Amino acid sequence: MCYDDTDGAFGRQSPSPDALSRRAFSRLLLAGTSLAALSACAPAQSFTPSGTPGSTPGPTPGMGGGTPTSSPSATPTPATSSAVPPSAAARPPSAAAPGPHHSLSDPTSPWVIVNKHRPLSPATFVPPDLVRPAVRLATSGEAALLNSTTAAAAEKMFAAAAAEGVIMTLASGYRSFATQTATYGSYVNSRGRAEADTASARPGHSEHQTGWAFDIGDGSGADAFTPQFKDRPAAMWAKANAHRFGFVVRYPWMLHKITGYFYEPWHLRFIGTEVAKDMSARGIGTLEQYFGLEAAPAYL
Repeated sequence: MCYDDTDGAFGRQSPSPDALSRRAFSRLLLAGTSLAALSACAPAQSFTPSGTPGSTPGPTPGMGGGTPTSSPSATPTPATSSAVPPSAAARPPSAAAPGPHHSLSDPTSPWVIVNKHRPLSPATFVPPDLVRPAVRLATSGEAALLNSTTAAAAEKMFAAAAAEGVIMTLASGYRSFATQTATYGSYVNSRGRAEADTASARPGHSEHQTGWAFDIGDGSGADAFTPQFKDRPAAMWAKANAHRFGFVVRYPWMLHKITGYFYEPWHLRFIGTEVAKDMSARGIGTLEQYFGLEAAPAYL
């Protein structure tokens, strides 16, 4: 507790002659105590992680590959103070992420972050290893494709769900730059640009284009791409279990001010088992939070 005694009136009384020596001694003690009190009452310094970590060398339906690299990427660098050194608490959760670290900007990296502030580079990127996974499909053409790493993980996840009586379908996978241009354009034409930006990614800003993300459907076919889908068996199973296979629900409930998109229980993103399990264990909802990146609620 801190007190304000700026006028000197607190506890003021006339000293008696026999108290002078005791008062002198008390002042010495109080001087030390005051220094400690000032330190305790001083406002704490904060350190904000930088929002642009570097890369390593060498709608709905959904928002939105390659071979992961294992070289460590640069970690977001917290701002420093000459008075107070940065603490471990200022580092993003990913600073202690288990397993190999990867680039946040290379689209062939499983850690690539694509959002309204971070477009793909190049904008017309095409995964070099697109394949059709051996899962139940509710789509065709390019939308039935994923990059090879995501496809292998999806096959394991779909099989595990089926073993527990939950039928999951691949409803929308890879989406090319040209397809995203048409998809986004249809939203703009029907709803206007402002509303389109809450439901569909602009071309070059879609996770679907990376091959690392896809939308799921329920075996019943019910409630696809609607808010009610969250109550379908496939969505509930994925929410509880997807992290075991390296996936996260990319646009969680009530975190749209960070991700830029309202809840999409159907949109899964492969991020790797180490990170997905770490996020689940620590209760971290978004990739932006995990990697210490700024929120991206709107386009720059």
